[in-house]
Amino acid sequence: MQPLLAKLQLTNLNPGACTGADGWISDPQGTPLVSYNPTTGDAIAAVMQATPAAYEQVVCAAQRAFSTWRTLPAPKRGLVVRDLGSALRDNLEPLGELVTLEMGKIRAEGIGEVQEMIDICDFALGLSRQLYGLTMHSERPGHRMYEQWHPLGPIGIISAFNFPVAVWSWNAAIAAVCGDTMLWKPSSITPLVSVAVQHICNRVMADHGLQGIFNLLIGPDDPIGESIIHDARLPLISFTGSIRVGRHVAQVVASRLGRSILELGGNNAIIVTPDANLDLAVRAIVFGAVGTAGQRCTSTRRIIAHQDIIEELTERLLRAYQTVPIGDPLQPDTLMGPLINAKAVDAMQAALDTAQAQGGTLLTSGRLRPDLGPTFVEPAIVHMPTQTPLVCEETFAPILYIMPYGDWDEAIRLHNDVPQGLSSAIFTTNLLTAEQFLSAAGSDCGIANVNIGTSGAEIGGAFGGEKETGGGRESGSDAWKAYMRRQTNTINWTSDLPLAQGIHFG
Repeated sequence: MQPLLAKLQLTNLNPGACTGADGWISDPQGTPLVSYNPTTGDAIAAVMQATPAAYEQVVCAAQRAFSTWRTLPAPKRGLVVRDLGSALRDNLEPLGELVTLEMGKIRAEGIGEVQEMIDICDFALGLSRQLYGLTMHSERPGHRMYEQWHPLGPIGIISAFNFPVAVWSWNAAIAAVCGDTMLWKPSSITPLVSVAVQHICNRVMADHGLQGIFNLLIGPDDPIGESIIHDARLPLISFTGSIRVGRHVAQVVASRLGRSILELGGNNAIIVTPDANLDLAVRAIVFGAVGTAGQRCTSTRRIIAHQDIIEELTERLLRAYQTVPIGDPLQPDTLMGPLINAKAVDAMQAALDTAQAQGGTLLTSGRLRPDLGPTFVEPAIVHMPTQTPLVCEETFAPILYIMPYGDWDEAIRLHNDVPQGLSSAIFTTNLLTAEQFLSAAGSDCGIANVNIGTSGAEIGGAFGGEKETGGGRESGSDAWKAYMRRQTNTINWTSDLPLAQGIHFG
């Protein structure tokens, strides 16, 4: 562990707040936060958490930086994000391994998460020259109308443990080229990797003579998280987490007429039709259900399989599950690491008990694996005769419910009849069925795929979901507009003053 921290130049682990290269804030009133390795249960290191006084320093620093950062041309801001991407490339493997060490996802996924950060920096660099507005034809002679987009202000980013750095970068890279500064409150479960990223940001800011663009606040939900969502100086809050907490964030931010980007729960299903390529479907299902130990918001949780092929599909899945190597996520042959903590283990076991009480049959045990470590489990497949209340809930664990359907109407009803609406997929070789799934009467999710799984979204498309998933969009497409304010401009280049709608006054 120490060589890994040394590679990332983590020489300063104590302060839990930072505004730049020389801006690490040490507060004697701060309390320690210990980060644990979910693979072994051992403590990795401790970070001193930010206090309300430190919070105030960081917000003020972000405000000061915004006053000048917003005036820098967007292509110049893009160069800073370009250099952030380059610095992440230089630290790809050690930073990815730290993600694995602290969060528990396998090494390939940890490195893939850092690669996602690099990709979004590349995307944002190009975006810095494409913050386009529209021109409109005025009804008044001698007038020109157009719209432009201006920086919004310092924004708050509250991220979750399962993607401890990638989701921050979706917001941070885009917000930075849009001219915003930001405060980042990472999950208290994964503080070390955020400290590592902040060190990288500090070096990039220092190279450009900047400070206060990327800011870090490690601390408890109360008071630090509550301060962020209540603070009227932060016009936008991006929150990733549970539906329960997301409701609270939405209500608080809306009460002060602020904006929010909400990335909340998912309960993602795959419909498998009678004509599906089952080889393809099985590979996608296993990756979606077992990857990250079922701790992705896009994890595959429900399979809705046609009654003619459900038996064969189930047998194939059972054979595939028997071959999944479970163990130390830093080992190259491991495909599934641990759950994040004992609370997650308890939630999984409780869900399996409830599934059986609601008529489900455990096809794989989902049992604990204490021989591997304190939070290791085996992935579970549960046959459900129908969609019960439990199946409509999200359990953040490797539980896969498989259910039969008879006709298309039943399949799409089962698919959409859950509160969440993040990611979805269908496996079919029938073009008409695929198009039906993608139509307005098909999947009601923010992401709908054909012949690929529910996980593994690319940064080029806007990421997010509907219903209780929150409606937020981050990353690609035109998600950048959430981080800016629209201004409509009308210019009169004549000596007359005609009014719109033909109104005569005077």
